[in-house]
Amino acid sequence: MPWKSTLKSRGYLVSDGAWGTELAKLGMEAGEAPELWNAEHPEAVERVAQSYVDAGADIILTNTFGGSRLKLAGRGLADRAAELNRLGAEISRRAAGRHATVFASVGPTGDFLAPLGPRGEAEFIDIFAEQIRALVEGGAQGIVIETMTDLGEAIAALKAARSVAGAPVVVSMTFDRTSFGFATIMGLTPDHAAEAVAAAGADVFGANCGAGIDQMIEVARLMRTATRLPLWIKPNAGLPQLVEGRTVYRETPEAMAAKVEALLRAGANIIGGCCGTTPDHIRAIAAAAHDARWIARDANAGVLKAL
Repeated sequence: MPWKSTLKSRGYLVSDGAWGTELAKLGMEAGEAPELWNAEHPEAVERVAQSYVDAGADIILTNTFGGSRLKLAGRGLADRAAELNRLGAEISRRAAGRHATVFASVGPTGDFLAPLGPRGEAEFIDIFAEQIRALVEGGAQGIVIETMTDLGEAIAALKAARSVAGAPVVVSMTFDRTSFGFATIMGLTPDHAAEAVAAAGADVFGANCGAGIDQMIEVARLMRTATRLPLWIKPNAGLPQLVEGRTVYRETPEAMAAKVEALLRAGANIIGGCCGTTPDHIRAIAAAAHDARWIARDANAGVLKAL
């Protein structure tokens, strides 16, 4: 599916939902490396990917969020980084077929750039390039650098993606509500992040995780004041709550779908879900976006014209 022409003609696209919680439903234990399931339980991973295609997602991700060798090293899997990422992309491509586009998931390494951490930008670029090269070899058609809180790490990953292939790149950051408004844990606001990421050459900017759809509407508005890039927005199914030692997300598919029109009006172009969202959430979001498609075209006429 040509994502850019579809976005231009329709005015919106739908992305997928959470992966970790869906794999947990299929037997993945707490503490397991999800990426290892690409090799040991590929049928289960493909089942999750297929469930989002069936729910109406135009874009699905890959089971590779923690797939950098630096992140995998903590689980004794650093030497399998290329293999696990390639397999993750291949699995999602099989599920997507001709019905969806695969944008591979690249998450943070868990470390900081110097001077806060021991590694400089060049080493981060090398680490991300290894992961992204394998994802492209596995058939990924785009890259999503997601759940980023450090602008330096996000831009290092973006540079790595540009050094490996010409695939489109999404940079998605996580913002929390603070006493002075929304910001990453490093103090970066959505509008300033949007400006910096656009200047660095991303194709799409966005936000995921950290907030429910109500907060994401506010974040999208702030982003839209600073950039004309397409906006990628993936809220959680509400804010997390701890119930009997378990993290739960209580926002229903219907409740999230009811806010889709407002999210489109705020400037979002590609809408999906993050923690706690399921194929049922994505199905409801897709239906709501279809009903509000004229709003998507009208609210983002300038963005769509520039694609």
